[in-house]
Amino acid sequence: MLRALYPKLRIVARDNVIRIMGDEEQMAAFEESTEKMRQHIVKFNSISEEDILDIIKGKRTRDDVPEGVIVYSIAGRPIKARSENQQRLVDAYQNNDMVFAVGPAGTGKTYLSIALAVKALKEKTAKKIILSRPAVEAGEKLGFLPGDMKDKIDPYLQPLYDALEDMIPQVKLQDMMEKHVIQIAPLAFMRGRTLSDAVVILDEAQNTTPAQIRMFLTRMGWNTKMIITGDMTQIDLPHSQKSGLIEALHILNNVEGIGVVNLNGKDIVRHKLVTRIVNAYENFDKEYKNNNESINKD
Repeated sequence: MLRALYPKLRIVARDNVIRIMGDEEQMAAFEESTEKMRQHIVKFNSISEEDILDIIKGKRTRDDVPEGVIVYSIAGRPIKARSENQQRLVDAYQNNDMVFAVGPAGTGKTYLSIALAVKALKEKTAKKIILSRPAVEAGEKLGFLPGDMKDKIDPYLQPLYDALEDMIPQVKLQDMMEKHVIQIAPLAFMRGRTLSDAVVILDEAQNTTPAQIRMFLTRMGWNTKMIITGDMTQIDLPHSQKSGLIEALHILNNVEGIGVVNLNGKDIVRHKLVTRIVNAYENFDKEYKNNNESINKD
């Protein structure tokens, strides 16, 4: 297509390199158009034949991101808040350096948080993304799993990989991870670090102990934002162990610079059955609690 649009140039493409020869004026125009196409792909993660024609012919393209769009998926789909509480999460992130996002499965806590982190990376307001999760189910069993440490912890981090793969092309994502621009690590590996110039996300924080979440929150360095997500209905800790997220929310509730956003069933953006399942379990929990209270009174 580019060869047809620039007939006076000889254009040779090999791997990820394009070589051009010919008329100097057209070469300069080609270079300018190529840079505009590159910027378009960085912003929208896709480019169509129509976009290429508009760029080369100097027509207006999708330069302005529509209101509310955080980033675009690799398929070119706009990613933005899809409910009132999701928008509160976006606003809380913009107005605070630390945000707690608490809600049931499917409310978009993790996905939206990673979208905000990817946006910060693209806009160069952060130099890296650090994603963490407690591998709570592992415990003593971790040593029995096959493979090296990365193989052992990867299953616990898969939801984070899934979200990243939806927003960053595979080859670029792999390069970013190799260069440690994007880091994914279990919570235990955070001790002793100071996390600066980054967006740091702690997912599944309900499965941290009070000591673990306290350690994590105090890793915060200069020019860093933290998002802590959790679901109080999915605590996998032993019954004798208190959730660090519950304690942290109680202690930090009125601290300036920390935002707390509570999401609920109305914010669920997965299959409609997920909403019904969450509601059914909430009703069961309420009924179970009421029955226990009645038995204790009797």
